[in-house]
Amino acid sequence: MMAIGGLLIYLAVTKEYEPALLLPIGMGCILANLFGTGMGILNIKTVPWVSPPDADAEGLGLFNVLYQAGITNELFPLIIFVGIGAMTDFGPLLENPQLALMGAAGQFGIFGTLLLATLFGFDIREAAAIGIIGSADGPTSIYVAAELAPRLLPPIAVAAYSYMSLVPVIQPPVIRLLTTKRQRRIHMPYTSRQVSRATRVLFPIIVTLVTSILVPLATPLISMLMFGNLLRESLVVDRLSDTAQNALTNIVTIFLGLAIGGTMVASQFLRLRTIGIFVMGIVAFVLDTAGGVLFGQVMYLFYKHVLNKPFNPILGACGISAFPMSARVVHQLAQKEDYTNFLLMHAMGANTSGQIGSVLAGGVVMALLAGAV
Repeated sequence: MMAIGGLLIYLAVTKEYEPALLLPIGMGCILANLFGTGMGILNIKTVPWVSPPDADAEGLGLFNVLYQAGITNELFPLIIFVGIGAMTDFGPLLENPQLALMGAAGQFGIFGTLLLATLFGFDIREAAAIGIIGSADGPTSIYVAAELAPRLLPPIAVAAYSYMSLVPVIQPPVIRLLTTKRQRRIHMPYTSRQVSRATRVLFPIIVTLVTSILVPLATPLISMLMFGNLLRESLVVDRLSDTAQNALTNIVTIFLGLAIGGTMVASQFLRLRTIGIFVMGIVAFVLDTAGGVLFGQVMYLFYKHVLNKPFNPILGACGISAFPMSARVVHQLAQKEDYTNFLLMHAMGANTSGQIGSVLAGGVVMALLAGAV
């Protein structure tokens, strides 16, 4: 396990694979497995997946405190969503609202992987937690896994953040396989339209209200995401917005990484099912991309034969929550085929819709398993 922790630190430092989280996870993993230190999460009996919650604690250490304070009650992922919302500009999506469809199509990997995981022997709650890796959203993956399958939280978190950093490697081959060179060269005109301040302020409020009605279990996640965005768009609380984007998010990310690393004790992590989770994770990302591009092909035909307008189907690959990596990948892929093809703003709109779509998908999964829908 110390070698695995060292590998995560190596990938974070030398390859820059999601260093903000993989580095503290790696260090937490090493510390949790030091013999005789008692720093691993297994030293506290109140962790739900170790023994009955009402049991007494054994050596309430640092990682135990962090785990209880921020993961069992899902606090850390929710706070991080405030920061993500404060960093996100939904302007490109508001200028082209039809791109919201990309965010829905990009969640296919979640449900496809859920079904596949059940075939490999995982129960339905575990399969759902694994499938949520396909949200391409670390906080959502942690939130749902902590709720549905806490035992699988460490490998799910590591897989989610690792594959998010590998989006530039995973997506291009899938996109090339499902599109022609001619399609990848399609230009889409972009005319910047001014989005009013009122629209920008009302958008997060309306999204929160609609979500609370349609998918109540997604409300905690979407409300924090939209609250962060409201801080940004209100233009009257710059200090709060700046704190949410920087200091608050950075502090919570450190604690979150250490807490997850603290759960990576050998007895829980070194199992065959861990390998299965990593395999399912990459399948989820591939299915996300494929589902998005295939829906992009449908949009391409609709725009061509009904609207008589151009539509580049590779935009479908942006419908995941890996923001802004996926948008950059699609834009760069288009420019490799034709250096005059500028799809970045369209791609950013689709990518931001993926952030909302991933949260809604996570809420739908939790609601289905809770019998709420």
